[in-house]
Amino acid sequence: MRIGVQIPSFTWPGGVGAIRAKLGEIARAADEGGFHSVWVMDHFFQIPIVGPAEQEMLEGYSALAYLAGVTERVKLGTLVTGVTYRHPGVLAKTVTTLDVLSGGRAYLGIGAAWFDREHAGLGVPFPPLKERFERLEEALQIVKQFWSGEARPYEGRHYQLAETLSSPPAIAKPHPPIMIGGIGEKKTLRLVAQYADACNLFAFIGRDALRHKLDVLKRHCDDVGRPYEEIEKSVLGTVRFEKQSAADVVEKCRELAALGIQHVIYSFPDVHEIAPLRIFAKEVIPAVAGL
Repeated sequence: MRIGVQIPSFTWPGGVGAIRAKLGEIARAADEGGFHSVWVMDHFFQIPIVGPAEQEMLEGYSALAYLAGVTERVKLGTLVTGVTYRHPGVLAKTVTTLDVLSGGRAYLGIGAAWFDREHAGLGVPFPPLKERFERLEEALQIVKQFWSGEARPYEGRHYQLAETLSSPPAIAKPHPPIMIGGIGEKKTLRLVAQYADACNLFAFIGRDALRHKLDVLKRHCDDVGRPYEEIEKSVLGTVRFEKQSAADVVEKCRELAALGIQHVIYSFPDVHEIAPLRIFAKEVIPAVAGL
């Protein structure tokens, strides 16, 4: 089993002037501690489940570019980019640049977008859900064409590109893995089966619900003729060591592994203290590596 860390907040002691140094410290601790991946949210305002919108929030790909420069091994990605934030051709170029400059360590995390306040606040169009899913499917088609090496036109309902030219090409082969975030059974998990290399579900929905979501994903894979085993199954969870022990986390990972989960990404509300990362490096990551 692989373990990742998501950085949910940049509101740390020391204020804005301390963000750069602390972010680098977090990333290096994860890199040296054996974490498989480091993730940031792709939001422009802080989300309600974490804190007030006015809290510090870094632009996702700028933050990842910085992390690429201070790490050597961990995979890097957003959990996840809303399809509405960037034109798909520009997004493909952005993730490719991250992949090249990180030495082939980029993920493309993507979803249908949901946070209407930041869209309205920054003047980003926020179409109805049905259209956002249409745009998501076209974006997935575009990035796969972009990474295919074929500089040809793309004609969709929402996006038209004259040539999907990618130079330099991505280093990761066959391309940076595409991770779709979300648990919707009719659309999201179907798109995973059809286009993605990985899915990201929510650990908080519980064992039975996760088993059901994975069963739905398998049926979608059968419908589109895709081997279910090709898709990396990941979940996002939260760890607070004042409420649970390292042994509790290991047991939870065993439970998730039994369901077929291969990559657990933990959000650490107190990640700036570094101690949680060190506990994972010493007591959790070695214990779950063989799962």
